[in-house]
Order: sequence, then C-alpha cells, then structure tokens
Amino acid sequence: MAGLLNVGGLLLGLIAWILPVVNIIRHKEHDHQNWVTFSIMSIGACAISLCFQIFYHNHLVTIEDWGALMDTTGALAYVAAILLTVTVIIM
Repeated sequence: MAGLLNVGGLLLGLIAWILPVVNIIRHKEHDHQNWVTFSIMSIGACAISLCFQIFYHNHLVTIEDWGALMDTTGALAYVAAILLTVTVIIM
C-alpha cells in the first residue's frame, strides 16, 4: 500500500506540470476563462505530490527501514525542489 504513495506522487507531479502546459495552449486560443482554475489545480497537485512523499518517508520511519530512508532522502529532497521550482516557473 505504501508503494502506491510513490506512484501517486509521480502521477500528481506529472499532472502539476501538464496543467500549466494546457493552460498555455488555451491561452494562445484567446480563451482566458479558466487560467486561475488551472493554476490552482497545478499547485494543488504539486502540494499533494510532495505530501505523498512525506507520508512515504513517515512510513519508512514507522517500519524502521533506516537503510531505505538514508538511501532515498537525498534524492527526494533534490526531486522535490525540482518539482516545486518547475511547477512555479511554468505557471
């Protein structure tokens, strides 16, 4: 069940990047009605994605899998920073 947190985080991270692209494509069509909705949904998907990763790390702490925790923490911090930065830039 905890493995689904990683899959959900990945999917929501991709959604957080796809929504601003859809917004940009719609902007070129001169239809400016829902740009705020797309922006809020993008930030929300990014936030939930990061929250899933925090829950997964909490799961690793709970089951005391210190090796997995030490192996993944550095990469998680790097990827979380990239996800948030790219999401904010492309909004």
